[in-house]
Amino acid sequence: MNKNFLALGLAAALLAPQVAGAEGFAINEWSAEGVAMGGARMFAEDDAANVAYNPASITKVKGEVMKSSYTYLSPHGNYKLYDGAGKEIEDGKNVVHAGWAVGSYYVRQINDKEWFGIGAFPRFAMVSEFERASKASTNAFFSKLNGVSVTPTYAHKFDKKWSAAVGAEINYVGLELQKNYYHPVAQMNVGATQTEGESYALGWNAAANYAFDDKNEIGVVYRSRITHSLEADFKMYPASGGKITADAYGVVTLPDSWDIGYNHKFDKKTRLELKATRTNWSTYDALNISLSNPSVTGVLPSNVDSAKNWSNGWRYAIGLEHNFSDKYAAMAGFAFDEASIPYNGGDFMVPTGLRRTYSIGARYNDKKQTVAVALGWMDVGNLDFAGHATDAYKSAHAYDSFTKIASISYQRKF
Repeated sequence: MNKNFLALGLAAALLAPQVAGAEGFAINEWSAEGVAMGGARMFAEDDAANVAYNPASITKVKGEVMKSSYTYLSPHGNYKLYDGAGKEIEDGKNVVHAGWAVGSYYVRQINDKEWFGIGAFPRFAMVSEFERASKASTNAFFSKLNGVSVTPTYAHKFDKKWSAAVGAEINYVGLELQKNYYHPVAQMNVGATQTEGESYALGWNAAANYAFDDKNEIGVVYRSRITHSLEADFKMYPASGGKITADAYGVVTLPDSWDIGYNHKFDKKTRLELKATRTNWSTYDALNISLSNPSVTGVLPSNVDSAKNWSNGWRYAIGLEHNFSDKYAAMAGFAFDEASIPYNGGDFMVPTGLRRTYSIGARYNDKKQTVAVALGWMDVGNLDFAGHATDAYKSAHAYDSFTKIASISYQRKF
């Protein structure tokens, strides 16, 4: 084993900046090729990003490779707020706050049967921002979840038909929530609050591929749920002036998921992938925060509870890849993501309905290097949701929401 290359690969995977944010919560944009194919990229040849899309497919990597990917996501959208009588009391739009999904990958073939891979990429992340003087700000005017999963992986190729992989997942989340606290009796904002904290937790994943023949292959990937016990700093800035601090604590469970994929090669140049993802969003039933000094202001309760009760959902994707020559290829994809947010569980943290994503991309490669680019447009859809007791509205309607996507990836063989 080339120890210098291994050390460099590990450093690239673990230390690359992992800034993430997007319209939504689940992130599927782990490489430019993956973006171009709508996330249906479970069976790519010689692609280090297989660590993220399908660990069992790192057995398709020859030798030693490193890869970095940068995806830009820019969310846009509008909303309307209503009072208890159904009368519109405010209309507005989000503050455009773009985010990045960064992926770093390293794969090494140990021998004809064994592979090692490691990746650092976001599975869950989001960012949303609204005007601080708006009524929407009583629910949230700034929300950000930075997420990174580091996944050391071992894969084994049993024969020409079967391959499998198992890996650990070290998951990091950094959460920041800001809102104006609206007093329902006084019917006024009594101050701005900020909750900021971070957490590390462990999970695992497993995957298997089966090739029926040279043209048809199926694969399954399971990723475990991950429970975070979040310790945070809470600050309140009362309208009367000053600052009040408290320790905050909350528990959030990120959902487990299943990926099921099918790959068909029409010939040596063209192939089609189908992918279905089942995400058990029902684990996200609430976002409850406990405060250490609740009665200091005479305003905040000891627990700031927010019911979510999301429903489990499916994401379907189709991707097409065509090689014009040994060096140039084009890709296209489409994905449909079901809405999982109920009327009584929606908020301005993630004002996302069903999502349709349209994407295209291109790739250049030679014997040592691969460069890929992709563009996508995500129709986020509409979402209606109820206001909470401390919101300055009774219901909300998010509409005309979309996200612009641009991605670039670079891979190097050694």
